[in-house]
Amino acid sequence: MAGNRPEERVRLPILYQSWRHVAFLHWRYDPETVQRLLPAGLACDLVDGSAWVGLTPFLVEGFRLAVTPSLPVVSRFPETNLRTYVVDGDGNDGLWFFSLDVDSAVMVAAARLGLGIPYVPADMRVEPAETVRYESRRLADPPATHRIEIRPGAEVSDLSARDAALIGRWRAFARPAGRLVQVPVEHQPWPVRTATVVELDESVTRAAGLPAPDHEPVVHYSDGVDARFGPPRAARAEART
Repeated sequence: MAGNRPEERVRLPILYQSWRHVAFLHWRYDPETVQRLLPAGLACDLVDGSAWVGLTPFLVEGFRLAVTPSLPVVSRFPETNLRTYVVDGDGNDGLWFFSLDVDSAVMVAAARLGLGIPYVPADMRVEPAETVRYESRRLADPPATHRIEIRPGAEVSDLSARDAALIGRWRAFARPAGRLVQVPVEHQPWPVRTATVVELDESVTRAAGLPAPDHEPVVHYSDGVDARFGPPRAARAEART
């Protein structure tokens, strides 16, 4: 279940990657607004009475398949996810990605062929310093950009139940060839810090068919974790009767 500790062990990983300089920006949304964009078989997982949409820019390092070494040319790249929180027919909670902008042609091709995950190519950069700056310009339709700058703050020793549910998710859902699958992930508990927005200009939410946020986001930052992905497995699209 959602929270800041892994839900299960990934004993036979198929993919490794590390996530560094991760920003979490979350907005509340009306559940009906989000539900209309979800595929059949998934329902909004309400947190604190709302649906939520998260924009998460970060830097990928050490990307590799379980059977290949990490290669400098293809193993390090920026990425930005637009995600929401869902449950399947068995009540398993996880992530649904509206889009994954990535500065890696190899990742775009591999993800679309393997799982049908909506990776799209983008010209991106992540600049960590006293403030962390993320910039992206999508290179495919629908067009989208973002300029985000945040100032990381103090470590958070005890996440609230709401924030732990938004940050800590241990599976993602996808629909390759029309079949709903789940992909488990395992990593350390997120080391979370407070954060302040210095600049925020984005059109990624609108490109996904969502209304532009009309309020300030809930913001967190993490220095990062090392993730292991398990093989896809079938997910139940209809609730058990």
